[in-house]
Amino acid sequence: MGCSGSTSGPTSPASSYLVQAPHEGRTFTLVLDLGPGAFGHLYHYLDPQQVDAIALSHLHPDHCLDVCGFYVAARYSRPGHPWPGIPLYGPDGTRERIRTAYQVAGAVGEGGPGIDAHFGFRSWQPEQQIGPFRVSTALVDHPVPAYAVRVREDGADGGTLVYSGDTGPCAALVELARGADLLLAEAAFREADGQPGGLHLTGRQAAEAAQAARAAGLVLTHIPPWHDPGATLAEAQPHFDGPVTLATPGARFRVGAR
Repeated sequence: MGCSGSTSGPTSPASSYLVQAPHEGRTFTLVLDLGPGAFGHLYHYLDPQQVDAIALSHLHPDHCLDVCGFYVAARYSRPGHPWPGIPLYGPDGTRERIRTAYQVAGAVGEGGPGIDAHFGFRSWQPEQQIGPFRVSTALVDHPVPAYAVRVREDGADGGTLVYSGDTGPCAALVELARGADLLLAEAAFREADGQPGGLHLTGRQAAEAAQAARAAGLVLTHIPPWHDPGATLAEAQPHFDGPVTLATPGARFRVGAR
């Protein structure tokens, strides 16, 4: 839904990815990250009431702030009939972060249980079940607690998607992505810029991680609006043997044999 890095961009919301699979006779919907502008884009794909769970890789604003917009719709779009609460996965402290993002000091008049009571907040574990998905996480290299997320669909035909979240180069990402059908990797930095370590990947570094992990495919995302995505793609392609694609709003990828 959104693939712009560090902020929303002129053609894309910030980070947000819709992951779906059959489950108990219907389609289960997991939203990975919900950055600025992404909630509105949900309406292009489904009624947001159909979202079953939200998962946040980390708590920087460009990955989580549209949780506030989701809550506003959940509470006010059907007066007197708020949407049912759903689980929200994230690092320790997610409840407090989202509450702080929504609340304004001295505000009065809303009443009700508030945003932190609407969601069922659940801290990331090394492995946990979310609907039809077996989800594994690994702490990666970023200035705040940040997780790469491995999503494996149950069943013999189920595929494996790994989302890097935000990270500098690290062994934890390679290990989590080992053998994945698709690695969705951030590439916010350029090779020529001499950027600090422990923050983001370049296109080349994302490709090298995919190659080391023997992932089947690589999608580059989180490219900020001040960079040329084509240049990032060109940096990556020589360093990965499989297909390399740029993330774009509305792009769809089938993961696994189903």
